[in-house]
Amino acid sequence: MRRHRFHLVTLLLALALAAMAAGCGGDGDDGGSAGGETTGTAEGSGGASGSISIMGVWTGPEQKAFQAVLDGFTEQNPDVDVKYTSAGDQLPTQLSTAVEGGNPPDMALLPQPGLVKDFVGKKALKPLDFAKEDVQTNLGDDAVQLGSVDGTLYGFLFKAANKSTIWYNVPAFTDAGVEPPATWDDLLAAAKTINASGLPAYSIGGADGWTLTDLFENIYLRQAGPEKYDQLSTHDIPWTDQSVKDALTTMAQIIGDEANIVGGTAGALQTDFPTSVSNVFSDSPKGAMVIEGDFVPGTVESSLKPETGFNVFPFPSIDDSPAMVVGGGDTLVLFNDTPATEALAKYLTTVEAAEIWAKIGGFASLNKDLDPSVFPDAIQQTTAGAIAEAETFRFDLSDLQPAEFGGTVGQGEFKLFQDFLKNPDDVDGIAQQLEAAAKKAYG
Repeated sequence: MRRHRFHLVTLLLALALAAMAAGCGGDGDDGGSAGGETTGTAEGSGGASGSISIMGVWTGPEQKAFQAVLDGFTEQNPDVDVKYTSAGDQLPTQLSTAVEGGNPPDMALLPQPGLVKDFVGKKALKPLDFAKEDVQTNLGDDAVQLGSVDGTLYGFLFKAANKSTIWYNVPAFTDAGVEPPATWDDLLAAAKTINASGLPAYSIGGADGWTLTDLFENIYLRQAGPEKYDQLSTHDIPWTDQSVKDALTTMAQIIGDEANIVGGTAGALQTDFPTSVSNVFSDSPKGAMVIEGDFVPGTVESSLKPETGFNVFPFPSIDDSPAMVVGGGDTLVLFNDTPATEALAKYLTTVEAAEIWAKIGGFASLNKDLDPSVFPDAIQQTTAGAIAEAETFRFDLSDLQPAEFGGTVGQGEFKLFQDFLKNPDDVDGIAQQLEAAAKKAYG
């Protein structure tokens, strides 16, 4: 189970979608199943006309929510017919086949930045020069950088995910007398206090190596800074760089605190991600907190209630680092450049489009004008609101690298960070092994 396919889940989503269905007419009501298609036209006024085919991974409630966004567009552009097709996790394969056959959709939403580069390399994508000013103004410089290949903008992140969050068991924190920490030093101190109260602080899903890379990435971005992060993501600096070793040393302050990990090191290596969550989201918790993204609550069923049973706080600042987010998300790209697709692309950069899905829930955006108060609950105001308010947003580092190094189970980063969990004192050794694996992957 890859982390970029988890999405923020709101407990109020079902009610919100029901209200949306009652209040919004149109064809979107038929689009709730995988592989389904939805179309949207509505009354209104707008200058664009024509038809648009758009493909993405979203199914079920997410597909219905996106249809509400499309309905907002067609209300302004009644002469445009938009058809969304869900390909689920088969999206990369289906798009590649369509491109090779010369019949791609007009637009697509891609869950991995690497796919953007792949399609640019095949000369399949159209530049978004017409929307660059909109992207920069509404979503920020980080969005332009993330969506550019060789200096040309080919996409922008429409739906984002926040992986810079820490989820905790509220009674466990209350019993220990600790508050959600804002700094790294405060986090370590709170963890020791929680342990002294009789409960391990950390629940770590080390059987899934990506949970460990996520922890490293959050530390590295805050400690080394965004410039070094970008250089490491493209292997312009080696994994033996001192900045990497410094971040590994900081990471060892958690994974090396064996007595404060549920099951110790051996237990963490045998714990998958869902189990690491259930250890915390329980009336009788085995651990106090799990360090992972905004998708955590949707991973397991739990009797705990949000805010009173479980809650969330942002990944803490390290050495006075500003607000930063490591995340993921879905990038809009164009295979066909028409007046209609240009109009929809520009619309999807607006706060108006973002607010439609944000009010439903299960959505986050880089849009700087998106008011966190529009989210349906306090938890989403924290997790999704942090993205819009962050000074720096960076895509998950391992997803930016060759898959054999950054995204394959049992090898590359995943395996080597598991090895580091076994022996957190060997900072120099693991840095050398990471560099050797990166060199092999980059060629």
